[in-house]
Amino acid sequence: MEIGTKPNESVRTMLVDSGYSDTAIDYYLNQPDMGSLADADHVSELTGQCGDTMKIFLKMNHETIENAKIQVLGCPGAISAAMVCMEMIKGQSIEYARTITDRDIFRKLIQIPDQKQHCIRLAVKTMNKAFDEITKVQPAVV
Repeated sequence: MEIGTKPNESVRTMLVDSGYSDTAIDYYLNQPDMGSLADADHVSELTGQCGDTMKIFLKMNHETIENAKIQVLGCPGAISAAMVCMEMIKGQSIEYARTITDRDIFRKLIQIPDQKQHCIRLAVKTMNKAFDEITKVQPAVV
């Protein structure tokens, strides 16, 4: 790092040079929905083929996602995709959230490197895995 350069400025420059949009970089640097929810109604985790891991925390109000946070062990692509995903599902019904696609997240990020497209798929798969677990019909107790 050059003397007098702020860490975020040098990281931003590296990410721009790698093919990330300013929008994707802002999500990565600010990480607005990174973390956990102590009062989560559901927690689910998924590890992608590349080893990136996402752990989603959902606070539900019936079928509505009241709040969502996510912990990500991964690259800038994984983190920025996860942040967009959480932003898009907050306040939405599970039914609506299930309609969110990789393309929707990519459009919001504007651009990430081609080799990081799998990060978007991991965010969507993690979200849908949690929804599958929430909506799984429990067998009746006899």
